[in-house]
Amino acid sequence: MKLQKLFFAAVIILSANAAFAQPGPVSTTHNININIPDVAVIGLVASESTDIILEGEPSSVAGLPIDFSTATDATIWMNYSSITKGNSTRNITAIISSGDDVPAGLKLTVTAGADADGGKGKMGTTGGPLTLNKSDFRGVVTGIGSAYTGTGVGAGHNLTYKLELLDDTKENYGLLEANETTALVVTYTLTDILE
Repeated sequence: MKLQKLFFAAVIILSANAAFAQPGPVSTTHNININIPDVAVIGLVASESTDIILEGEPSSVAGLPIDFSTATDATIWMNYSSITKGNSTRNITAIISSGDDVPAGLKLTVTAGADADGGKGKMGTTGGPLTLNKSDFRGVVTGIGSAYTGTGVGAGHNLTYKLELLDDTKENYGLLEANETTALVVTYTLTDILE
């Protein structure tokens, strides 16, 4: 009987050791913090220079007006990258920020074309021609969310500038003066719009 007790005790001890030698699943943990930065970057690009010249074409025939129909430029592209927070969006505004005023009798407009589909995300929307001046920020592209346009010429929004008479009237044509150069600086700003 004593031998049976010893044998039984040995089986229990060996079984207990076997159970401890083969532990169940073991785990450990660590923290990962994910950060998506706030991004707001805008740039203007062209094949050559982003400096442009707009001028009317004088007629070689006596008695005809200066023709402003060719005083346009569509060589500049606007690229942007944006990461917004929550439901907020961004707008791109334009203003004549420094330099001279648009010459009397004329108006300068800019039209941003639709996104060229070179990027991804919540792209902004564009409207029609906007008359630029030194006092009002004009909404060129609105409703931009987290998005990017792609880079370079052919990506983002094509900007078309046009110089024309305010109205084709005697009074406005009479305001035109010969100048060597009227220099303007147009500034585009990517701004937050909170909803």
